[in-house]
Amino acid sequence: MELVLCPASYPTYDRTIMDIDYSLEPELSAKAFQAILVASTLAERRPANDLARLERMLRQADLIVTARDAGRLVGISRAITDFSYCCYLSDLAVDVEYQRKGIGKRLIDETRRAAGPQATLILVAAPAAETYYPKIGMKHLPACWAIPRSR
Repeated sequence: MELVLCPASYPTYDRTIMDIDYSLEPELSAKAFQAILVASTLAERRPANDLARLERMLRQADLIVTARDAGRLVGISRAITDFSYCCYLSDLAVDVEYQRKGIGKRLIDETRRAAGPQATLILVAAPAAETYYPKIGMKHLPACWAIPRSR
């Protein structure tokens, strides 16, 4: 499946135009993933110091959608999906310098588009982001169960 994602322009706070390129990057490096996790503060809840594990997380993902500003990685969506029923968006990270500019919403939109119209997108919100998702039209599902990882 080939998906072509289009660049988008968002006004920044100083009223200049920021061109962000969105694309599928299945070969994103663990180092680049680590850097965006740190830049977004998501590293606090991910194994960011374990490059081998980050590499496995990337290689086993079904969708890796990135946002780049003049080549600089400023956002990522990493998801696992069957492309026909469900899509679990495991990581949504936007560099803190680029937050509140619509990049996270666009990454979610591009992930949904790549997963297909039959797949329901599901995510577990980071505590600091819980109020964000209703603002972009996501529905809260209170019934969720998990078996925590052992390490």
